[in-house]
Amino acid sequence: AVHKADCEKMIAAYEARPQKSQVFAEMFQHRTDPPYRKLKEMIATGELGEVRRINWIVTDWFRTEAYYRSGGWRATWRGEGGGVLLNQCPHNLDLWQWMFGLPSRVRGFCRFGRFHDIEVEDEVTAYLEYDSGTTAVFVTTTGEAPGTNRLEVAGERGKVVLEGERFSFTRNEMAMSEYSRTTSERFTPPAVWNVTIPMQTVGSRHRGIWQNFVSAVLDGEAPIAPATEGIRSVELGNAILHSAWTGQTVTLPLDAVAYQRALEERAATSRYQKPELAPATDDAARAKGADITKSF
Repeated sequence: AVHKADCEKMIAAYEARPQKSQVFAEMFQHRTDPPYRKLKEMIATGELGEVRRINWIVTDWFRTEAYYRSGGWRATWRGEGGGVLLNQCPHNLDLWQWMFGLPSRVRGFCRFGRFHDIEVEDEVTAYLEYDSGTTAVFVTTTGEAPGTNRLEVAGERGKVVLEGERFSFTRNEMAMSEYSRTTSERFTPPAVWNVTIPMQTVGSRHRGIWQNFVSAVLDGEAPIAPATEGIRSVELGNAILHSAWTGQTVTLPLDAVAYQRALEERAATSRYQKPELAPATDDAARAKGADITKSF
């Protein structure tokens, strides 16, 4: 599904299934990666304390003009339904809601075809607010090289940074709000421990999700990525786009009908077909072109 209303239809079909033992799951393979699992655990157990700020810069999704010309459906409202938020970032958006939950308010700033000859978004900056007071920024693009993938989460008990092969935790000796209330210092922050947590950065991914799905079917094991949760990442991406289209802050839950209507209006005027890649002149070029058409 590319919009929330279609997600709701699929979930309704699942809930009306004739055999309650049937399993509905999604391939959110990054939920198996140890860094994200550890961060989720730290938040859930209170080890990081109440989350105050989240920043995720995901600009390592670089794509070329050749990529976008490899299929007429790519990066069009009618053919694909969106750009970087829909095609490249669903896993990032799923991890976001999985670890932090959905925000209450979203303000999206999107640039459409800034770096490529396309009609959909290829640069996004989103500001998110939670009822708890947590604020967050999500940045992504397919037009930046070299890109960055850095997730920074600041909580009462310290700060976690995930970047590259590194999981670092700068832990406050005292929760920062308590320290602020009780110290006589005027400028000095609380003392910290610098902790590097050694771990593999890649989990079982696709194989692990498939095995979990099989175990859910055969043995009743709980799915790692139940498909009923997929609506959350779709809704978050939709909300960012809807905010950019309207120039307004969007309150969640998103009005699924209003978003579907806005998307259909854009699809109605979508150019859909784009200039295709020039014909290959030799076997190597043809092979390269074939690889492009199969890539996401």
